[in-house]
Amino acid sequence: MRAIFVMIKCEMGRAYEVAREMADTIEELSEMHSISGQYDLLGKFYLEGDRDIGLFVVERVQTVAGVKDTYTLQTFNAFSGARG
Repeated sequence: MRAIFVMIKCEMGRAYEVAREMADTIEELSEMHSISGQYDLLGKFYLEGDRDIGLFVVERVQTVAGVKDTYTLQTFNAFSGARG
């Protein structure tokens, strides 16, 4: 499994509706955060290693009603601090 992060710009006043719809319908969604700045939401999705990222974003994320734009970040490694 690999993680991707997708920043999502929504139609005015629809960010929470979009977030709820994605949380309810996209099983690959791990976390959805409301954010400030140019985008309204930040979603963390886990995909199988051979899954086409572009196709996933186009077919599963961009087709949700209220989504205006997306910006996708592919991750390579995850790091965390030592746990005592």
